[in-house]
Amino acid sequence: MPPGVYGMQDVWEREGWQQINIEFLLPTGIYLNFPVARSDTISTIKKMVWKNARNEPLFSALSDPDAYVFTCINMTAEREELEDEQRRLCDVRPFMPILRLVAREGDRVEKLITTQISLLIGKGHHEFDSQKNHEVNEFRTKMRTFCEERAQVRQMLPWEPWMEFNFPCDLEPCSVVAQSGKSHSGKKILVNVKFEGSEETFVLQQDPQDLPMFLKRNALRKKSNVFRPAKQEKPEDYTLQVNGRWEFIYGKYPLCQFKYIFTCLHGGITPHLTMVHHSVIIKFQEEQGGLSNQVSRTRAQSKPPPLPLKRVRRHFYTGTRSVINRGTTFHVSLVAYVVDFNLCELDLQCDVLDCPLAWVNTMVFDYKDQLKTGEFSLSTWPSVPDDKGDLLNPMGTVEKNPNIDSTAGLLIRFPNIRPHPLYYPPIEKLNELGMNGEKVVATKEEHLKLREIVDNKNYTEFFEDEKELLWKLREEVRQRYPESLPKLLLITKWNKHEDVAQMVGLLRKWQDLPAIHALELLDYSFPDPHVRSFTIRCLGNLRNDELFQYLLQLVQVLKYESYLDCDLTCFLLERALSNKKIGHFLFWHLRSEMHVPSVSLRFGLILEAYCRGSIFLIKSLMKQNEALNKMKALNDFVKSGSQKATRIQTTEDMKVCIKQDTYMEALSDVVSPLNPSIVLCELCADKCKFMDSKMKPLWLMYKDKYDHVGIIFKNGDDLRQDMLTLQMIQLMDVLWKTEGLDLRMLPYGCLSTGNKTGLIEVVKNSDTIANIQRNNSNSAATAAFNKDALLNWLKSKNPGDKLDQAIEEFTLSCAGYCVATYVLGIGDRHSDNIMIRETGQLFHIDFGHFLGNFKSKFGINRERVPFILTYDFVHVIQEGRTNNSEKFERFREYCEQAYKILCRNGTLFVNLFALMKAAGLPELSSSKDIQYLKDSLALGKSEEEALKNFKVKFNEALRESWKTKVNWMMHSFAKDNR
Repeated sequence: MPPGVYGMQDVWEREGWQQINIEFLLPTGIYLNFPVARSDTISTIKKMVWKNARNEPLFSALSDPDAYVFTCINMTAEREELEDEQRRLCDVRPFMPILRLVAREGDRVEKLITTQISLLIGKGHHEFDSQKNHEVNEFRTKMRTFCEERAQVRQMLPWEPWMEFNFPCDLEPCSVVAQSGKSHSGKKILVNVKFEGSEETFVLQQDPQDLPMFLKRNALRKKSNVFRPAKQEKPEDYTLQVNGRWEFIYGKYPLCQFKYIFTCLHGGITPHLTMVHHSVIIKFQEEQGGLSNQVSRTRAQSKPPPLPLKRVRRHFYTGTRSVINRGTTFHVSLVAYVVDFNLCELDLQCDVLDCPLAWVNTMVFDYKDQLKTGEFSLSTWPSVPDDKGDLLNPMGTVEKNPNIDSTAGLLIRFPNIRPHPLYYPPIEKLNELGMNGEKVVATKEEHLKLREIVDNKNYTEFFEDEKELLWKLREEVRQRYPESLPKLLLITKWNKHEDVAQMVGLLRKWQDLPAIHALELLDYSFPDPHVRSFTIRCLGNLRNDELFQYLLQLVQVLKYESYLDCDLTCFLLERALSNKKIGHFLFWHLRSEMHVPSVSLRFGLILEAYCRGSIFLIKSLMKQNEALNKMKALNDFVKSGSQKATRIQTTEDMKVCIKQDTYMEALSDVVSPLNPSIVLCELCADKCKFMDSKMKPLWLMYKDKYDHVGIIFKNGDDLRQDMLTLQMIQLMDVLWKTEGLDLRMLPYGCLSTGNKTGLIEVVKNSDTIANIQRNNSNSAATAAFNKDALLNWLKSKNPGDKLDQAIEEFTLSCAGYCVATYVLGIGDRHSDNIMIRETGQLFHIDFGHFLGNFKSKFGINRERVPFILTYDFVHVIQEGRTNNSEKFERFREYCEQAYKILCRNGTLFVNLFALMKAAGLPELSSSKDIQYLKDSLALGKSEEEALKNFKVKFNEALRESWKTKVNWMMHSFAKDNR
């Protein structure tokens, strides 16, 4: 330890320190001090301790090394037992260079699993224990039992259901497969098949509509003809695996419906598959079960000075609706004074008008439905809503701020109304009250008015007469307009117990809603537990692929739940434990927000429960986490180096750093967080680089014996908005394909993994329009106006007959992205964030601005077109001929057809964006931000009106495209002059 240095933070962050002097305290009282390598594992260090201790007194008093465990003080100043002895010292990062050896106590397997889970989720189990919160303790116990029971059931599954959990089929919608089948009618596909353990391959000719069973039968027949095996093998004993991936082709689906085969078919690539015997998969299943069965079931400051008087505003809410007429403002001394009142929300203000300091929410009933009584200490949140017109924040969390040392605290008292506990009425009591509803008869005018109300998709508020009519005819709404349930819930008087009972009774009889309508009910405007239970009942009908499409939003609305134990949490855990892909992304969506104080407790508890039900995945997830930590360290190294050295020198230093054993080991053979079916095998250090943008993203290339895979690691940029935009583009692609329209979209992988960190998939064989134009022009000034550059580039990449297919790919994808970027209001579109693959597919990247938040310079809007449709795009679509109007009209028809499909599903997009308000994205924080989406999708208008408006926008984009070219030219100048 250098003189004057306290703590090891700098030592672990610098790569130069290879040897570190560590002090060891043995249970015999002996003290050792010797250097160890920072890359040594704890297991290696323990062997070194034993070797050095042999020459010391009392060595014979020591037991077997396995009877002891090292402990240290970690970077959060807490004592940590180092149960996982495969960790390296540089990953443990002790606060001081001292390791103490103590006798092991308790169940070693259980302690090891607990330690691994704590490291994995970024929150120690002691942090949960220290809460001393009955709700937390009961939730942990219940969820552990819930998840472990489901894990046991999963291990007992027969072969095919077990495969559906571990390796769910990645399928295209049936409609687009049928459409593709027509275009490829009569054409056979060639499939390269080999048997596991053999290098011999067979090329088989198959009909795209054949089932996997036919392909397996042909493969075995071919093998039999070549090798003449003594024993006849059955196709039922094998499964087809995609080479180099944890992805399997099985079930009663045509070959061309599998996404891998479908992509190969369109790209003119031969699919490569391996025949894997079931005994191999059964062995893998048994290993999973063995890991699960090893787990033990053992269950195991001075006060700050007083603050000056402030004013407190309190209010009662149910969702966003006030249940009393107005708030009351009065003075209270923070921490030291006890306030005697009932409340839901408090807002601290200073004496300056409309100057809020902090807010806090709390529930009036606790998690057992008991009315709160007595004193409660609430630590407040310093942030305030953007809308100064409403100083309260009913959308905010009901959790206390965990940073109690740096926030204002309130000590409040709920009065004791009765000598015994008062509980919220049980469902049976509410049902009794709800049966007393009177039957009504409506006039013809009332029926017409009701129809007008329910048909209005763009509603924001209701007039009093409309509210009265909706409530009066609630039974008719249930029977004839069930999808209008959200409207009825919004006008329900939740402060009137008779009306609440009536509504709960109606919900019991209400038919299940499709997801497009049910999702809206998870918004914070609908907090009633009976409403949320009804919603989960509806979402239970979703297939796994449909649920995966909405997973991002479902994680965000967990923030609106009033209690830890809720139907949504159980639903997500149950589905995550029955489908590994859903579980994988649920883990990362939760893990990426563990740094947010308002959700770290809830998300940490859910992650802990998920890990308890997925013991066999912990090793893989820890490997992913370790790889991301190394990527962040490498990125910090590059950022630091690029400030002192040239790009070439920094790149070389980066490659040297990557080639260190600790980096190569951490970054190789890791399951990709972007796609759990892909393993990032061997890191190609010489092909890795960093990019030019401010945060110096890492460009990492991997290879296996079948393919190359690239990922981009970003550190310092918030990828959540990109992730949301790409999710919407993926959803659009699904909706279009479901109606038989394949626009060759390319929603590449993007995943936020932590605080402003994340991964992006590299799309191979692609380049930006800017680079294509620059490389095909004599000067930067004319590059943006070179209309032949794109077509010439495509010709060079697609010689002969391939050009027609490339132009068709370009036409379809250009249509798709024109519509998608218009509907989503994607801004900052320039030639460096529009790319083209060599096959002709066009796609957009970098979605830093959406919902009409366009960039401006000196107060002048730089983007003056609804979407990008330049004349060089039209030049490619028309195959380089100015009179080829037939091709362009077909392109226009694709755009109009795609737009109409999105308009028909407009409510779904609006609901999904509304649920993402909980994410706190700068450009999506209130209902006003979603108005752009309602306008672009023409919500509330007829299809004819919507299409008419789109045609105007289409013509505007084409007419004003010269402005886009000027903008691109200015962008190129600015980039070249940096």
